[in-house]
Amino acid sequence: MSERRIRKTEATRSFDRLPLNALRVFEAVAARLSFAAAADALHVTPAAVSMQIRTLERYLRVPLFRRSGRAIALSAEGAVLLPGVRRGLSELQQAMQQLRQVRSGGVLSISTVASFLQKWLLPRLPQFHDRHPHIQLSIHTSHVPVDFAQGDFHAALRMSSAPTPGLYNEKLLDEWFLPVCSRELLARLGPLRTAADLKRYPLLRSSDESWSLWRRPGAEADWKERGTAFDDSLTVLAAAEQGQGLALTRWALAAHDLANGRVVRASEQVLPCPRAYYFVCPESYLALPKLQHLLEWLREMAAAFPRPDGAAALLGVEPARLTSSARGPAATRRAALSVRHSRRSR
Repeated sequence: MSERRIRKTEATRSFDRLPLNALRVFEAVAARLSFAAAADALHVTPAAVSMQIRTLERYLRVPLFRRSGRAIALSAEGAVLLPGVRRGLSELQQAMQQLRQVRSGGVLSISTVASFLQKWLLPRLPQFHDRHPHIQLSIHTSHVPVDFAQGDFHAALRMSSAPTPGLYNEKLLDEWFLPVCSRELLARLGPLRTAADLKRYPLLRSSDESWSLWRRPGAEADWKERGTAFDDSLTVLAAAEQGQGLALTRWALAAHDLANGRVVRASEQVLPCPRAYYFVCPESYLALPKLQHLLEWLREMAAAFPRPDGAAALLGVEPARLTSSARGPAATRRAALSVRHSRRSR
């Protein structure tokens, strides 16, 4: 065994033998020069205080107090020891206080995908900061799942088709696909009523939102996906806003732009996305107050976020049934009217 290893082992063992509780009692007695007053402050008996002082004196092999009847005073050795004990206890207290602050406030590191951050989470963050000004968010964007054992992240917001094994998972939001475009393009090329209507449009797409999800069964022979492909969902949506084509986008990304009129829906149909947004973290991190605050706030925001029109009637429906050729214009209108009627009756 190396000399360095021996020194490290000896230091660890010496810390193990330190009478920390006796040192705390010594400081309490030295501050009050009374065993009884120290016992009251520590919520123990005077006998317990006397025993701790005797233990410390035996450990150090020096007297720490001079006793004269009921009066006591620090010995010369006790006066030498006291400043160091107070510094040590103060540093311990500061370290524990810092830990409590880190648990309840300070930096909270989370990871998510860039599209969800920019279009859904970012506009809502001022509400979180107003409610929890002591919590500083550090947000990282990546499509790569977080390795909590190797990184410094506290939680992640991910799109997934199923819970992640070995972690705490809570589904926050379901997701939906819907076609959108600019108002001018819709006026020129008309709305989507059947899958055949897609032939009129240049189709904007990404690997996450392929138009193959939307086409009706049996259309492979006479239908071909055409148009510009991009490598991210936000660019697809931006191109649709600029009138470059029809985008199959996600509801969480497009809801704000639809509300502001930047894009419009090209069809009343929506398609359930096979993936959903999950809050993910190690189970033990749920004990952190700052993480609890974030999760509670996310639950509120998710509960207040509405589904797209037409989604409520389609929960649990297989995607292939949504774009079946049997769904003509009349069927689409009946479905939309049925949804509106059911909402008024609630």
